[in-house]
Amino acid sequence: MGNTYRYDKRGVSATKDEVHQAIKNLDKGLFPNAFCKILPDFAAGSADQCNIMHADTAGTKTSLAYLYWRETGDKSVWRGIAQDAIVMNLDDMACVGCTDNIILSSTIGRNKNLIPGEVIAEIIEGTVAFVDQMKDYGINIHLAGGETADVGDIVRTIDVGYTAFARLPQSDLIINDIKAGDFIVGFSSYGQSTYEKTYNAGTGSNGLTSARHDLLSNDYATRYPDSFDPNIPSQVVYTGSKNLKENILINGQEIPFGKLILSPTRTYLPFLQELFKTHRKKINGLIHCTGGGQTKVLKFVQQKRIVKNKLLKLPVLFELIQKESGTDWKEMYQVFNMGHRLEAYVAPNDANYLIQLAAEFGIEAGVVGFVENSEKTELEIESPFGNFKYT
Repeated sequence: MGNTYRYDKRGVSATKDEVHQAIKNLDKGLFPNAFCKILPDFAAGSADQCNIMHADTAGTKTSLAYLYWRETGDKSVWRGIAQDAIVMNLDDMACVGCTDNIILSSTIGRNKNLIPGEVIAEIIEGTVAFVDQMKDYGINIHLAGGETADVGDIVRTIDVGYTAFARLPQSDLIINDIKAGDFIVGFSSYGQSTYEKTYNAGTGSNGLTSARHDLLSNDYATRYPDSFDPNIPSQVVYTGSKNLKENILINGQEIPFGKLILSPTRTYLPFLQELFKTHRKKINGLIHCTGGGQTKVLKFVQQKRIVKNKLLKLPVLFELIQKESGTDWKEMYQVFNMGHRLEAYVAPNDANYLIQLAAEFGIEAGVVGFVENSEKTELEIESPFGNFKYT
């Protein structure tokens, strides 16, 4: 069964072509090549300032949390879901230089018949815990409340989203201006940073519809029909062999598979906050490899050839996803971050500083590629599984 067929039948897209088509005529803000839309300072009317607003959710990772919570009774996984949704906002905003004084509001829609108040409490407490932790690194996030709605007619279990807002001096902005000769420094999505309590498998919050159905046993379809869309054809529902409670050996440690795949999306804010103190003006590009995985950079370059020929080691979880699903390796790099979810484009003599600083935060990093001029815009990935080209 082809994987494009699987994705289509599950109602998801690796490329989001329909979404991009729908928004193609929208105003792109003050700086079209910025990673986030940059607006004039409507809040106070200052010509020297700008406004940034961003909205995102944890996606279908909430369905995975629902399964694990129902199977084990472990409510703590919902705290990770809060972090997933928050980081999908804040780390995007960090890619334009914003890491401080951010206002955050939540929008949660739940099916009250399936999601009790104790789950909502865990999400809110997880939000507060994340905000408090970031404060220890000089990152100030201000909670503005939000909306929790009982919408069981339209939400099967729960949808967790946040909207973030900040003002920033335009002089502090990082606008993607990726140059020929730049080195690409990749920062791992896996491992255990100094500010993480457990091993992170590196999944983030993208590609989880595919991962969940391709990895988990069909037994879950029978026992938890609320965890998936009933309109999905049965032949693409929970087609894998894995059990959420079975242990996977990682670095000599046995970790429940469910906890592994539910690893909260790593934030790079503490590292970036420190980096910006000295190297803000030396960064030619920052890319958060979320939707589109390793091909995300193609949206922010013109007439450049991006070559990624020394990628970081592939985390175990992505190997499992590929093995269980049979997904083509080329498509794997387009759907998942495959080991690094942040990459910086800098002059070669600045790369070592970034790598050394990341190491101080327990984040593995390395030069994963380089940039060349080209008549057309293209990306080439050289991997142990083949060489792949994207345009």
